[in-house]
Amino acid sequence: MTLPHALNGLSDIAADYDILLCDVWGVIHNGRESWPAACEALARFNRDHGHVVLISNSPRPGPGVVDQMDGLAVPRDAWRAVVTSGDATRRELALRAPGPAWIIGPDRDGPLYDGLGLDVARGAEDAAFISVTGMIDDETETPEDYRDRLAAGAARDLELICANPDRVVQRGDRLIWCGGALADLYESLGGRVTMAGKPFGPIYDLALRQAADLLGEPVNRSRVLCIGDGVITDVLGANRQGLDCLFIAQGIHGDAARGPDGRLDPARAADLLKAETTYARYAALDLTW
Repeated sequence: MTLPHALNGLSDIAADYDILLCDVWGVIHNGRESWPAACEALARFNRDHGHVVLISNSPRPGPGVVDQMDGLAVPRDAWRAVVTSGDATRRELALRAPGPAWIIGPDRDGPLYDGLGLDVARGAEDAAFISVTGMIDDETETPEDYRDRLAAGAARDLELICANPDRVVQRGDRLIWCGGALADLYESLGGRVTMAGKPFGPIYDLALRQAADLLGEPVNRSRVLCIGDGVITDVLGANRQGLDCLFIAQGIHGDAARGPDGRLDPARAADLLKAETTYARYAALDLTW
């Protein structure tokens, strides 16, 4: 088993890269507060080395994520561009307009559908497909609350478009169910699922096009580093794209990769990665400079 190289901080390898494709939730904030050390690390990379493109599995288009980051005091100099699963998913939804779409998710994700010309179905019985961004009430609901409703969609062979492939996300000191958990349930019921966010290709295509625009030239993929805490999203996505990865091992995994001395244990980090048949070149507990 190849162990990831434990970093003291991003400064150890910053000169080796022109572009960072950095996750948002779990790396630079937890939904309740931002982490100044991570924001400063990204700002210093922007200032001295290259360009940071934030790549998020949020089902909301980029401007909504920017508003959220502003509210959490993430400085604008910590990033140069933002690409979301919502941005990539809008292309999938537009191809299926006018639907009708059976929409599952909280009202705050409404901007995902703006301007797409989709009709809204009441449920599985009158839908052409299902669009999921997450639980309607992610503070109290679990995927099991949706089993019977989703079973009706699977019985009709409705395709489910999932705008957020994350299964869980950290909110403060809690883990909250996300759209990817509903997609998993739907597949277990025999349903068909399409996703455009991490670890799937469309979101990386968008992000690398943004990176090329920032550089003013084609991207040298050997000088792109992906950063994230999600093994089945951030790390797997980087592996599929053939890109280097810095695994932020604390994030949604808590202390699972922390050794007895309180520092990162590369072997424990490797165990987390190996469980999903993934590999990261580097690992750290948190993103710091």
